[in-house]
Amino acid sequence: MKHRPVVVGIDGSPAADAAIKWGTTEAAALRSPLHLVYAVTAGNPPSQAGEVVYKAVAQARGLKPGITIDSRIEAGSPSAALVKASGSAAVVVIGSRGLGVMIGALVGSTGLDLAANARCPVVVVRPDLSSMAGTRVVIGYDGSPAGDSALDFGIEHARRHDLAVRVVAAQPTGTELHRITEEELREAVHARGAQEAELIHITGHPAEHLLRLSSDAALIVLGARGRGGFAGMLIGSVSQTVLHHADCPVAIIPAAAIGG
Repeated sequence: MKHRPVVVGIDGSPAADAAIKWGTTEAAALRSPLHLVYAVTAGNPPSQAGEVVYKAVAQARGLKPGITIDSRIEAGSPSAALVKASGSAAVVVIGSRGLGVMIGALVGSTGLDLAANARCPVVVVRPDLSSMAGTRVVIGYDGSPAGDSALDFGIEHARRHDLAVRVVAAQPTGTELHRITEEELREAVHARGAQEAELIHITGHPAEHLLRLSSDAALIVLGARGRGGFAGMLIGSVSQTVLHHADCPVAIIPAAAIGG
């Protein structure tokens, strides 16, 4: 069986170095090839691209000498190149700074575009938090298709990396809309064979609880838009808040990746 590749967006920045580290580790765990993608825009001459790609391949090879590595230089924006690559990928990985991000912003337009449009899960890694020292995967669940996909991805990731699982169902205060019961939460998690998972059913702002409960996380996983999303928004406010403030890598399941 041919394994879908782990795609990493590179641009020579420290953020990209962190993404390469995370993506290489994940490719080895999945026994998948690693695809490194560099987008050439007007501001990035091809000669610079060649040097960036060479160094990225050398970094990945040094981390996991046995994996298959493919590199490519694409014309156009990083968003377009990575959305295109996501169609055949297991996961796309980027750093939270770099790939065109403005100074002062943790997650730039490339990350938000991918979270909205990629056809596979997207992992965003902060360069200052790339040690992967956490001991658990924290999953946000709300009973939506996006939440179900987040459960699938998060539980499988935890199994591959021998991490504990914590599933958080947070009900916004003052509404009964789309309330998930404790029994529904338990059934959803246990149906995926994760009987040992820690289940947290709580009232309050979902993003606030996910961030608070991620202090010992190796990864946070959530859908780009769950039941609380507003029509017309590319990704929900919970996803954006967690992407900007999490103390660990964040995996977002885009709507286009669900059921694919």
